[in-house]
Amino acid sequence: MTALSTTETSATSAVPSAPPRVPWLLTVILTGQFMAILDVSIVNVASPVIRSGLGTSGSGLQMIISGYTVAYAMLLVAGARLGGRYGARRLFLYGLAGFTGASLACGLAVTAGQLIAFRLLQGAGAALMVPQVLNMIQTNFEGASRARALSLYAAVISGAAVAGQVLGGVLVSADLFGTTWRPVFLVNVPIGLALLAAGARLLPAGGPPRHRPLDLPGLVTLSLAVSLLVVPLVLGHEQDWPLWGWVSMGASVALTGVFVLVERRAAAPLVPARVLRASGVLPAALAVFGMMAAYGGFLFSLAQHLQGALGDSPLRAGLTFVPAAAAFAAASLNWRRVPQRLWRHMVVVSLGVAALGYLGLAASLSGGGHGQPFMAIAQAVAGLGLGGAFSPLLSIALTHVSPQDAPDTSGLFVMVTQLGQVVGVATIGTLYLSGWPMAGVGVAPAVAALAAALCALPLLRR
Repeated sequence: MTALSTTETSATSAVPSAPPRVPWLLTVILTGQFMAILDVSIVNVASPVIRSGLGTSGSGLQMIISGYTVAYAMLLVAGARLGGRYGARRLFLYGLAGFTGASLACGLAVTAGQLIAFRLLQGAGAALMVPQVLNMIQTNFEGASRARALSLYAAVISGAAVAGQVLGGVLVSADLFGTTWRPVFLVNVPIGLALLAAGARLLPAGGPPRHRPLDLPGLVTLSLAVSLLVVPLVLGHEQDWPLWGWVSMGASVALTGVFVLVERRAAAPLVPARVLRASGVLPAALAVFGMMAAYGGFLFSLAQHLQGALGDSPLRAGLTFVPAAAAFAAASLNWRRVPQRLWRHMVVVSLGVAALGYLGLAASLSGGGHGQPFMAIAQAVAGLGLGGAFSPLLSIALTHVSPQDAPDTSGLFVMVTQLGQVVGVATIGTLYLSGWPMAGVGVAPAVAALAAALCALPLLRR
């Protein structure tokens, strides 16, 4: 343990002292993170009203919902590298401005084609903004302050996903001034403008731009590989898994191999080998992927079950997720009370607890009703387990990453978080929609959580 502590101390000592406006810095960047995640789930709730209001087809509606995710996932690593080149503050504000402007355009769109295009721009803005959040946490916080910041970061990720469903239900039901679905986009505009004003004054300027090569071959190859995977996963079930989707996913695998070869020869690779070799980074990234696949699939499948099989309103369905989000947030904010020597073990045990919670959720719903109060208890157990694993995973992984590698590490973890959710929705959601409701709601998320625990086992090695 002494050697581990010495390593951690030396790794964090290189981090510059936190700026005097640290609390405001955290408020600004985490609110931006909250908005970006909120926009994924808030539109899901409004999708039936959007379809009737614009008269769009099922495929068009899928692109309205998923175009944001596709652009977001495809450009995340590029956003992280640009932040390392031109500065996290500048890219955060540029991304926030693009996200806010695209949100206004979405709220004013009059055709499905316009809305799809503006959703893609929204995703691009989020991809520039979001990687800078973890980057600025890594470079402006150290020790206990960084652990607290990561706890809040995890709580925001969980809370935003649930808040989007609740807020979407409230806004659609209110039908403010006869605007039906438009407030789910327009709500971002005043918040975004306030954040731009605050961020311009409160975010640290950082050092001068570092003129690192952009590694354009790597960026293009990885972006194509991610998009060829995400698009068929998002649209596959709606179109009954057509041949082009399987071809696209096969091409994604091939391009991933090409990306590895390109990176080996790159002068400034997108994810330097020293980052992947840093203690805990690769196991943590794989575990985060499994966790977020479980969480994304659980949110999607249970929302479908509540509003479809059980006939709940969007608002009631959104409120049903509160126990899971509250438990996730409670664990995220209090895991630091556990002695540091137990953090690595806590990750594996917490993921096992999450798996038990998911299995309990499936059992509570197997009778055909809401299964209360057991469903709420099972959700709380699952949320407690995920919250007890997520922040320690990030803290352990980031401890051994130098500040100059923070942008690349941020891009890596943000990308696996987003891709995990996309893969979880596509695979676990397909199980539910194919007639296996309890497998989609609980059993498959439990398997994903156990897989994440297996990925985290190497962290137990000192």
